[in-house]
Amino acid sequence: MKTLTTLLADLVGLDSINPDLVPDGAGEAPIARYVSDWAGAQGLEAHWVEPVDGRPSVVVVARGSGGGRSLMLNGHLDTVGVAGMTDPFSARIEHGQLFGRGAYDMKGGLAACLWVAAQAKQLSLRGDVIVACVADEEAASLGMQAVLEHWHADAAIVTEPTGLDVCVAHKGFVWVEVKVQGRAAHGSRPDLGVDAIAKAGPVLMGVEALDRHLRAGPGHPLLGTGSVHLSLIRGGQEMSSYPDSCFVGLERRTVPGETPESAEAEVEALLNEARQRDPAFRASHRVTLVRSAFEVPPETEVVRLVRRYAGQITGAERRVYGETFWMDAAFLGAAGIPTVVFGAGGGGAHATEEWADLTSVQQCADVLLAVAGEFCA
Repeated sequence: MKTLTTLLADLVGLDSINPDLVPDGAGEAPIARYVSDWAGAQGLEAHWVEPVDGRPSVVVVARGSGGGRSLMLNGHLDTVGVAGMTDPFSARIEHGQLFGRGAYDMKGGLAACLWVAAQAKQLSLRGDVIVACVADEEAASLGMQAVLEHWHADAAIVTEPTGLDVCVAHKGFVWVEVKVQGRAAHGSRPDLGVDAIAKAGPVLMGVEALDRHLRAGPGHPLLGTGSVHLSLIRGGQEMSSYPDSCFVGLERRTVPGETPESAEAEVEALLNEARQRDPAFRASHRVTLVRSAFEVPPETEVVRLVRRYAGQITGAERRVYGETFWMDAAFLGAAGIPTVVFGAGGGGAHATEEWADLTSVQQCADVLLAVAGEFCA
């Protein structure tokens, strides 16, 4: 079997840029074929999950003898783009660091998961070790959602990079588009025109006030408060016309306990206040994307196992924390699978120089293997 470092280098050497982010990105098919072939060479099962043509995920299984609990390890195949990078797929190694797109986010974790599956096959476990190598995490998470339609487990570990600390919560988000209505007219006819961009002013001010209110609240013990910000605005056709509409995009970041429904109600309340102040104000809104916040109790068994073995293997007690950005852990948790986030270290996620710390990747794999050895015994 290839060493863990060689496996990681092979994965980084494959272009798996998400084509929903970069139109000419290679997508997940080449790396999925590699993973499937590698799994077959190790005597592991490899199951192809492809809800959208050309966007496959692969589920690798180290099948147990039966009667034991199953553990799902998760890593995503896709990466962001490589604009501005030099040799993004070279996987060069310097001073214990492996450089290249995806090395840190998150092919280091993916390589650790696959290595553990191969090692677990030698442990005569009763339970299955399942590695969900999923597509599209960097965009719409089509892969994770499709995998969960067919696969379940008794616990899961998402190997997004955590620097070998233990993540038990992360924020979610709700995207909302507000359409403010005006009336088109020639710029010389203010008696006929209604300026939709000007009418959007109360929306802009209302979002700013809502954000101040949210951030002054008590917040979540690990994640702090929710927030809201204005992301996009567009309106008008040319300088000499009154704009008939103005679209405002906002993002509401949520913490556990805040729901998509409560976030949408805040926007509706904001619009209602504008209507009360100005009877001529016309606006509607729609939710375009929802990703829920995630939280797992620290006393959950899989969390305790990861903390214990991570402390033993690294020689230091590991921090338990909450992360600001969203992850596929939310989908696993919503599916009723106790889930924790634990991965290796490095740096440069989405940056022009990205790297994985090879010692950390090996320690991550060792922890995962120890957890699987106890949980699936």
